[in-house]
Amino acid sequence: MMSDFSRLGVAAIRDGVAKGEFKAVEVAEALNARVSAAKALNAFIVETPEKAIEAAQAVDADRAAGKPLGKMAGVPIGMKDLFCTQGVQTTAASHILEGFLPTYESTVSANLWKAGAGMLGKLNMDQFAMGSSNETSYFGNVISPWRRNDGSNAALAPGGSSGGSSSAIAARLCPAATGTDTGGSIRQPAAFVGISGIKPTYGRCSRWGVVAFASSLDQAGPMARDVRDCAIMLEAMAGFDPKDSTSLDLPIPAWEAGLNSDLKGKRIGIPREYRLDGIDEDIAKMWENGIAWFKDAGAEVVDISLPHTKYALPAYYIIAPAEASSNLARYDGVRFGLRDLPEGAGLQDMYAATRAAGFGEEVRRRIMIGTYVLSAGFYDAYYTQAQKVRALIARDFDNAWASCDLILAPTAPSAAFGLGEKNADPLSMYLNDVFAVPASLAGLPAISVPGGLSKEGLPLGLQIIGKALDEQAVLNAGLAIERRSGFVAEAAQWW
Repeated sequence: MMSDFSRLGVAAIRDGVAKGEFKAVEVAEALNARVSAAKALNAFIVETPEKAIEAAQAVDADRAAGKPLGKMAGVPIGMKDLFCTQGVQTTAASHILEGFLPTYESTVSANLWKAGAGMLGKLNMDQFAMGSSNETSYFGNVISPWRRNDGSNAALAPGGSSGGSSSAIAARLCPAATGTDTGGSIRQPAAFVGISGIKPTYGRCSRWGVVAFASSLDQAGPMARDVRDCAIMLEAMAGFDPKDSTSLDLPIPAWEAGLNSDLKGKRIGIPREYRLDGIDEDIAKMWENGIAWFKDAGAEVVDISLPHTKYALPAYYIIAPAEASSNLARYDGVRFGLRDLPEGAGLQDMYAATRAAGFGEEVRRRIMIGTYVLSAGFYDAYYTQAQKVRALIARDFDNAWASCDLILAPTAPSAAFGLGEKNADPLSMYLNDVFAVPASLAGLPAISVPGGLSKEGLPLGLQIIGKALDEQAVLNAGLAIERRSGFVAEAAQWW
């Protein structure tokens, strides 16, 4: 009998249920109770204990009847509130969608339920996935379970936009959760709380039923406490979907079965352009450790150049807001969600009032930037140029693969910062994505795994970027680091 199910990961729960060591319902009940007791973290917008129990009962019944069990059988997970869940409120953490109950299920969540997973609830996030700190949610800030070791007890950012996901996993409210990554929103929050998260190749996971931010960049992926759990969950999430025109019609590799931490014969590229002036010394030291761990795993480490790196962030902050401004045009108070109708107002006034009341400050800022760069006089100067830069960044990676198989870099430029510390300056917040954005622009798979702790006792993440469709090599390299870093730190419970 297992007394504390919160300490088990995806593989341990799945295997324990399959072997009959415990029932799926016991796990669901234990984690439901843990979610309910952790309100101080504000990680969940909606709790769905009945959904977790229902899925667990179905798994227990299948096992009793001798039926085959799915890849995620008996595993209760958190669902980022960007994924539409049939009959369960889906808001993208915005006021404009408050109360929206989808009549359909997103493909990724449907795949997970089919694999036997259950839903503990909908996770808080940055509004419409726009943010790096989980401070733009209409439903309030998510708080990281971590604290600095200086005794200050300042509330820390769990990263964003998948901050509810990262906080819930780090606090052991759930063994795993879905995230989405447009410019680092799986990897950066994973780094901030000491867990793993992988953004797969663009098109691996269907975007159908996921509230859109920037359609040419958005990609769903798993977040979990270790690399193996990410591999298991990604297998359950991925797959071709005819409803998504960007979905890749390819078989799903057996990533879990293919895990192997021996990197003999692999070449690891270290991009010289990522060695920023004045890089945080904790980050620089962790990066050096990562290089040493890779050498220990049998890999050869080589210097590479990604010459257009410095243009990645400006290009991203033109392309993403441009796509957001057109994606978010549908929220107008007519079909669903909030409607603000001032007295005597016409249609245009209703649109303006609804959008002003329904969108938060950061979302409005990005819609304005996006609308500006797409406007008649500026389209060529900004949007067209940014797309050309994006092509050059993708070409840099293609050229780099001639001399290496994988790329190692930090995930984020610093450890987690305090809530409110970067709010006055949006640009300093955007700089958080400096290491994550290039892989997003090129559509490449990239993982963040814990690489150590900062002087303040906070987790730091190492990022591994791989070739398109080569998630296996990325996961294997992540495993090699996981086995060598000896990272076992976890947040001391205060919530």
